[in-house]
Amino acid sequence: MKMYLISDNVDTWTGMRLAGVEGCVVHGKDELQKELDKVMADKEVGIVLLTEGFGRRFPELVNKVKLNRIPLFVEIPDRHGTGRKPDFITSYVNEAIGLKL
Repeated sequence: MKMYLISDNVDTWTGMRLAGVEGCVVHGKDELQKELDKVMADKEVGIVLLTEGFGRRFPELVNKVKLNRIPLFVEIPDRHGTGRKPDFITSYVNEAIGLKL
């Protein structure tokens, strides 16, 4: 099973390539859709890494593919850092189980 990165900047792509992860750099919605279709058709890919910028700019595309069981889609921060608030994990757990931690 392989990992594949779809990034919106060259720096993240370069860093992941140094770690042995294949991937590509795309900027527009059409390019992203084309790469998502390609990676969904590749049965060897088990995990797809997407930079968080795609989730902010194209939530309809990202949320649609996240519903698939395989491959697993994971949003990662890029070189600009994360766009999430500092207590993201705590608030996510609170929302999921309905208890305040």
